[in-house]
Amino acid sequence: MPSFATETVFNENWRFILEDNPSFKLTSQDDSQWQEIQLPHDWSILQPFDSTLNGATAYLPGGVGWYRKSFQTHINPQTQRQFLYFDGIYNHSKIYLNGQEIGGWVNGYTPFYLDISDYLAPRGKANVLAVRVDRRRYIDSRWYTGSGIYRDVKLITKDKLHIPIWGVQFTTPEVRAQRSQAKIKVDLNNDNDQPQQFELSTKITDMAGKVVARATRTVDIGANSLGEEVFDLAVVEPKLWSVNSPYLYLLSTEIYRQDKLIDKQDERVGFRSFKFDTNTGFWLNGENLKIKGVNLHHDAGSVGVAVADDVWRRRLTKLKEAGVNAIRTAHNPMSERFMQLCDEMGFLVQGEIFDEWDNPKDKRLNQWERHDDFVSRGYADFFQENAEVDLKNAILRDRNHPSIIMWSIGNEIEWTYPRYKQASGYFDMNASGNYFYNPPFISAEEIKHRFFEQEPGEYVLANTAKKLSNWVKDVDTTRPVTANLILPSVSHVSGYTDALDVIGYSYRRVIYDYGHQRYPDKPIMGTENVVQWHEWQAIEERPFIAGTFLWTGIDYLGEAHSKWPAKHIDAGMLDTAGFDKPGFHLFKTLWQDQPHAHITTQTIDASTYEMGKNGEFVDKRKGGWQRRVWGWYNVNRHWNYDDNEAVVVEVFSNCPSLDLRLNDQSLGKRNLVDFPDRVYKWLVPFSAGLLSVSGDKNCEVTDNVTTANSPETVLITSDTKALKEDNNRIAHIEVQLLDAKGNPVSHVEQDVTLELSANLQMVASDNGNSATVASYQSQTLKTHQGRGLFLIKRVGKGEGLVTLSGKGLQAKSIKLK
Repeated sequence: MPSFATETVFNENWRFILEDNPSFKLTSQDDSQWQEIQLPHDWSILQPFDSTLNGATAYLPGGVGWYRKSFQTHINPQTQRQFLYFDGIYNHSKIYLNGQEIGGWVNGYTPFYLDISDYLAPRGKANVLAVRVDRRRYIDSRWYTGSGIYRDVKLITKDKLHIPIWGVQFTTPEVRAQRSQAKIKVDLNNDNDQPQQFELSTKITDMAGKVVARATRTVDIGANSLGEEVFDLAVVEPKLWSVNSPYLYLLSTEIYRQDKLIDKQDERVGFRSFKFDTNTGFWLNGENLKIKGVNLHHDAGSVGVAVADDVWRRRLTKLKEAGVNAIRTAHNPMSERFMQLCDEMGFLVQGEIFDEWDNPKDKRLNQWERHDDFVSRGYADFFQENAEVDLKNAILRDRNHPSIIMWSIGNEIEWTYPRYKQASGYFDMNASGNYFYNPPFISAEEIKHRFFEQEPGEYVLANTAKKLSNWVKDVDTTRPVTANLILPSVSHVSGYTDALDVIGYSYRRVIYDYGHQRYPDKPIMGTENVVQWHEWQAIEERPFIAGTFLWTGIDYLGEAHSKWPAKHIDAGMLDTAGFDKPGFHLFKTLWQDQPHAHITTQTIDASTYEMGKNGEFVDKRKGGWQRRVWGWYNVNRHWNYDDNEAVVVEVFSNCPSLDLRLNDQSLGKRNLVDFPDRVYKWLVPFSAGLLSVSGDKNCEVTDNVTTANSPETVLITSDTKALKEDNNRIAHIEVQLLDAKGNPVSHVEQDVTLELSANLQMVASDNGNSATVASYQSQTLKTHQGRGLFLIKRVGKGEGLVTLSGKGLQAKSIKLK
């Protein structure tokens, strides 16, 4: 969200109670027994996991919660207006000011604001703000949503003559290295009973503070009227925003009346050009670029959905290391803070708006609805009434972000409408069967015939898609509209794709050629693909495919119906603690040029392989690596087995050849071209010691694992040496078990306990293991693969001390300035 000259972050000094009582909205209500909190706040993540609840939302509860805050009136109601801005409340909120209901919002992901001017107490007097959040529908999504006021709240004060919130639009009609054009459209609002004359100015400032373009004009606006002004500015030799150099400018728009500044709006913007081509894919600033993207949900593991900037920054930095350059916001708008990080760090973003339209999905089982209970009623019940304003609010807030390159209006919507599944020629979505790996069994003509001979139902998907696409373009015409199509062979003939500018295929890499040949006027890309080599291979070999968004970049809570104690699906490149997984290393070898190698091991009996007659590795599963889908097969990051036990050593690397050595004895060189799955393999009889791998002088890289003994101490590392007292500043304390010789221990687990000095506070703890159902608020954590994570914030001045200990472990400490 843009920053305003009279904007106050309204996150401090709130009170909260997790119960419901109609009297809570009254100004006289005593809230001294309520919990003192700071926003953002997610109450569900603070509760214990409960096997009697549902895994769709990670076995965590909802309920009804109330928030209250007192503040004084400082505005002059004769000349000023005041707005209360919420970046997101999950969900079904009602807002009360001084006992009177003044508004609320159903959707938990979209931002909204209220004009509170007419409800304020007299100037100098106290106001009581109360917010009721109704999360009794605790399975209203297919993933963990969180509960409460989980994003920023702001109090924005404006003169009656002002620029409305989201009232400045920045576009770049022409972007060239020598000279670029910027178009700034400014909405104006005069709430005065008299006409106003004023100076309106806009300027663009570079990161060094130099003004590179500006314009000013005198404007007249009538009483109680709206206006619009457009500026055309030119910037000579602009620094372009790109994924490797995300350069940002400051756009400042100001209103002066009688030489007095009365309104100002600042926001970061960037110059970049992009296009999608049907034959050559995606282009950024005139350069052909593959979109190497991942899907992300809005939770961050142990902190739930109230995510500090530093938590996202650590996660996004790690994804960058693997070569990720794009994010799809699955399946809803993310926070404004997240979008700012994408701008700053150089991520392309597909901003997705909805997971449901006219008809509901089944929150427990996905696809079409098969449950009709109150706790699983979702957004489809409110879509007809609220969709337009929710969609437009999301786009208005985010349309000036240079990171946004497309808007997705829906995710796998086809399941919820009649005709699509039946017309496809597949019996069902079956990850182990024909849907993933076979083109349609019937012709496009037969699909079309089957589709149109059926009854359309109450709502027609293609009509809704056109309506949503038109709403997008009412607000922003500079970016293409897309959607994630789960049954594209049907959607191409049904009229659905007529509403889309770019066609997203969900798990349908097998029909890229089919789609391109039959519908050559539509750009195609993968918008949901599994973290497997076969998915990227299909894209790498086809210039006309713009890229992909893998499912998923990071493990997310939920979507684990009836899988207790597993509380999430292990499909990510990183786990919920942000630790790397095998898929991370595979894609680092695919998406980055610098040499990389990573060893994993497993006994052959427990591995996915068996040995062929000629000593070759044969996948035990029919179809092998070409049919692997979500999650990774079971491998270890250690060298601890029984003597002479047959162990498969696998190495992810982009080097053309590698030499594997055990205790400095070569076990043979291998060439990458001999492994079509791009994973080096050796069968090694186990012997204790150092297992290492290295490239040659043309690809210098090494990696190793060492036989470890029992853990005797811990290695503590922090991603920061100094910690500021700020809710968005977090120290990530990583723990690794070590044996007496200092070797990492990953084959046995140990409880470790955190102790902190009084000026530090634990935010959460996590080990990344889906089956761990200990509270995220516990200061004692069992490691997983020898690792653990504690998130720390500062609550007082002075040097902070972090100590970790455990039974039989030598305690270790680090200090935070």
